[in-house]
Amino acid sequence: MKHKVLSVEHVGIAVADIQSSNKLFNEILGIPAYKMEFVESENVTTSFFQVGKTKIELLEANENKSAIQKYIEKKGEGIHHIALLVEDIKASMAYFADKGFKLLNSEPKVGADNKWICFLHPKETNGVLVELCQEREKR
Repeated sequence: MKHKVLSVEHVGIAVADIQSSNKLFNEILGIPAYKMEFVESENVTTSFFQVGKTKIELLEANENKSAIQKYIEKKGEGIHHIALLVEDIKASMAYFADKGFKLLNSEPKVGADNKWICFLHPKETNGVLVELCQEREKR
């Protein structure tokens, strides 16, 4: 397998209060979140809105040490990452490692919405945190 991006899977938005943010995005998008879940590997609560073929993911920190909490303290609420759905996450990770990109984890982690995930360091991607994700059944 080689690296192949299938689509923009979702845009992640860091929020301080997921309940009030769910209400806000429900008003903006005209639809409710279809799912909320706790993601242990990232120590966040997430909610998802389906907008066409793309999703919006809201992320709320569950503790002060989480990456989302640190992000909000440093930059405030807002767009946190863009997630790319890839055909084979291990092939994509190998591709980026071979190209010299810094991966934030050496193995795929379990993420939200039944995905395997890995992040590329934003210092090497024009300041954008890029998440690679793949459906877990396909790993």
